[in-house]
This record gives sequence, C-alpha cells and structure tokens, in this order.
Amino acid sequence: MAEGHPLRRTFKFQLRPTAKQAVALTAMLDAHRDLYNAALQERRDAYRHTSKTTVRYGDQSAQLKAIRAFDPDQGRWSFSSQQATLRRLDKAFAAFFRRVRSGDTPGYPRFKGAGWFDTVEFPKDGDGCRWDCVPHPTQTRVRLQGVGHVKVNRHRPVLGTVKTISVKREGRRWYVIASCDGVPEVPLPQTGAVVGADLGVASFLTTSDGVHVPNPRHLAASGDQLADAQRDLARKKRRSRRRRKAVARVAAIHRKIRRQRLDHAHKTALDLVRANDVICVEALQIPNLVRRAKPVPDPGRPGVFLPNGGAAKTGLNRSISDAGWGVFLTILHAKAESAGRTVIEVNPANTSRTCSRCGHCSGDNRKTQAVFQCVECGHQAHADVNGAENILRAGLALHAAQAA
Repeated sequence: MAEGHPLRRTFKFQLRPTAKQAVALTAMLDAHRDLYNAALQERRDAYRHTSKTTVRYGDQSAQLKAIRAFDPDQGRWSFSSQQATLRRLDKAFAAFFRRVRSGDTPGYPRFKGAGWFDTVEFPKDGDGCRWDCVPHPTQTRVRLQGVGHVKVNRHRPVLGTVKTISVKREGRRWYVIASCDGVPEVPLPQTGAVVGADLGVASFLTTSDGVHVPNPRHLAASGDQLADAQRDLARKKRRSRRRRKAVARVAAIHRKIRRQRLDHAHKTALDLVRANDVICVEALQIPNLVRRAKPVPDPGRPGVFLPNGGAAKTGLNRSISDAGWGVFLTILHAKAESAGRTVIEVNPANTSRTCSRCGHCSGDNRKTQAVFQCVECGHQAHADVNGAENILRAGLALHAAQAA
C-alpha cells in the first residue's frame, strides 16, 4: 500500500514507575509548579509597580541559571523543561491579552494548586529526556532527568521521529506522551462511497444511508455512582485525609467516563473512515450550542423574570456535553488525514428543516424530534436521516466547488 506525505502525531503510553520513581515524578511536578507560580507572581508584582514594568519570557528565562544555582530543588531538573514551563505561562498571558482585545471573557492566568498542574514538557528528545533509552526487544524505557529510566507500557509501535516528550499525571497513574514528526500517511483502499453524518442527542450519529449509531450516554449511565460519590465528598471535612480520598473517587469516575467517551469516538470515527472516501459533517460551533438560556424580564414588573425554559436548556446542554461531539470531530479529522480520506464541514443552518427531496425549508416540516414531513411535497422520512442527506448534498457541492 502506498504511503502519503508525513504527518505529526502523538503517542500516549502509561508509565510503570517504581515507588521511588513515582516520588521523584511528583517532586518534579511540584518543582515546575513552584516555578510557574513564582514566574506568575513576578509578572503581577512588576505590573503593579508604579513603573508598570512588563516582564516577558526572555527576561524570566535569563534568570533560570541563577535560580538553579541558588535552589537545589530547581537545579535537579531539566533546564529545557523549565524553559517550557515558562513558555507555558507566556502562552497563557498571550491568550489572555488576545481575549481582551477580542472582547471575550479575559480569564487572567491563575496560580496552580497541587491538583492543577499535572504536565511537564521536554521540548527535545535527548535534552533532559531520552525515548527508548535502553534498547530492549520487549521493554521500552524513557529516561527522565532526576527520575531515571522508567518503564513504558508501549502497546503499539511509535512511528516517525520523536521530537518532544511530555509526562502527565492522571490520578495515581502516570503517562508519557511522545510527539512525533514524519509519521507516514497510509491511505486506505478507495471504496467509492460518500456519506453525510448528522450528530445528535437521541442518536449519537445518523448517516445519509439510514444507519443510526446509538448515543451511549456515558455520564447518564454513571450518574447514580457519580452523585453518590459527590454526596459523600460534600460530607467530608475540608483538608482531611478522608476528603482527599473522596476527591480521588470522584475524579476516578470522571476519568472513566472520559475514557469511555474517547473509546466510543475512536470506534465510530474509524468505522466511517474505513467505509467512505468522503465524509460530510456539520461545522458545529459547540460553545454556542451549550450557552445558558437568556433571562426574559417581565416588562410589567421590574426585577421579575418570565419562564425562559432554562431547566430544559440545562438538560440539553448536559446531553450535548455528554455526547462529546467536539472530541469525535477532532478524532475523525485526524483519522481521515492519516487514511487519505476527505472530511468536509458544511454550514449547519437549516439542514434539519429543509426537505432533501424538493428543497423546501420550513419549521413546520419537523414538528417532532423523529419525524420529518415536508409540507410542500409530502416527503416523509426520519428527521435525522433527512438532515444527513442535506449535509451530504451540501458537502458534495462544496467539494466540487473546491476541486474546480
């Protein structure tokens, strides 16, 4: 099978550290978190001064040598990983100022507590870290400065050239993330099939071929267990050992739900990519879809608001977030690129109200969630299938226009 152009891909594996290595990994995270918080405090103090001094990444990076010489806890770790932590703060400030200029909610960079800093990045393989540091036919290890050679549960081959390495903590587990350049694209055999896909809540995905992928509703399925864990957490005394255990239990349930959602998204996207050459989806603006319902003031009574369907909108927002449309679309684009497939995003406006046969657009065409019946030509179909057919038609027209 012919290979296409090289891609940039990441590979995530679980680490198997010893007890001493786990302690060292935790110390590494704490040291980088302290550095991040100290750099943030310096920027805040400099700007609050009467001189309104601006501190940038270059200024703080130049201080690292002196900091490492003065503080052994900082000198123990990789210089380049500490520079990456300072760049992380610099990116946070750049994003803050960008949001200020655009009029969005600014979100000033925050200090990181012990549970809010879980990743350390090594910008270059071989500088403070080394992937596959001890060549072995069955066991892969990664060397981390200050930690040692840590076993990696490598369940699939790493393709391309490892460029950056990140270490991440998730609960009590540790992971290594290798970002690789030059990963070959391996196109799948052409099938000649095209499909439109309509994302929803009642069914996770409906295709123009009439296939319905059920919505697993992972959050709802674990709702009772999660509610019980959260009630137990609410009864615990703050800063107690039992509260820390309860927090870990809630976090573990959320991580399980996240993994289930990812697994479902990967499998669904892979089925679409294997079966179709062109996949048409909606260009959804998910943050706009999950906004709260706007309050409706009562014009006759100041300070009083009319019913606005806020409770129903909250439930819909929860269902949309539980479905994980954004995660699925990201995975679909990545898999399609690797397989040489084409994903086309179309404007979602009126796709659910337009008849796929005659093109008549009216809100009366869809009076229920499941049934679509055109008031103009009488065409009747499942509402999601009709929407997927409209998406397919719009996507193919856009694809033809781009190819012309």
